Amino acid sequence: MFGCLVAGRLVQTVAQQVAEDKFVFDLPDYESINHVVVFMLGTIPFPEGMGGSVYFCYPDENGVAVWQLLGFVTNEKPSAIFKISGLKSGKGSQHPFGAMNIPQMPSVAQIGVSVELLEVLAQETPVASAAVSSVNSFTEFTQKMLDNFYNFASSFAVTQAQMTPNPSEAFIPASVVLKWYENFQRRLAQNPFFWKT
Repeated sequence: MFGCLVAGRLVQTVAQQVAEDKFVFDLPDYESINHVVVFMLGTIPFPEGMGGSVYFCYPDENGVAVWQLLGFVTNEKPSAIFKISGLKSGKGSQHPFGAMNIPQMPSVAQIGVSVELLEVLAQETPVASAAVSSVNSFTEFTQKMLDNFYNFASSFAVTQAQMTPNPSEAFIPASVVLKWYENFQRRLAQNPFFWKT
């Protein structure tokens, strides 16, 4: 029903079923993993009104399992990418795997999928840092990069009276940099992916 993908590793399509509605994937050498993709295989959909909460579990320094809610998958949203690299030192949260005795090895983490009602999924709060970049954060990065470039370039601005002739160096008027900056901002606001064309 589910698959799990880590970049540079084999795709896992056989989850260990630990209860009627709970599944886990082992993630050996989890310290080197940044992102995990959890997806539905397309062979068996969720029953009507159901979805799957996705959890990340790793052993803490005492070997105790720490579970953190990453997000969810549903028939309407059959896959999701989660960032787990920053979660390895976070705190655990409530989870449906608590009563199960799932063996933990020091260098092996797990991804758990718990089949639950959509109403329950809607009330759960995933770990904020598990969300992966979206267009908004991409746009935010680009905006900050533009601001940084403009501020850096402007810090070297001099008036014509302050200029010292130097035949080996080219000068760009600050108004040209400002015009480029404004055009780029306008185009980015219209279409964040305009630069791909």
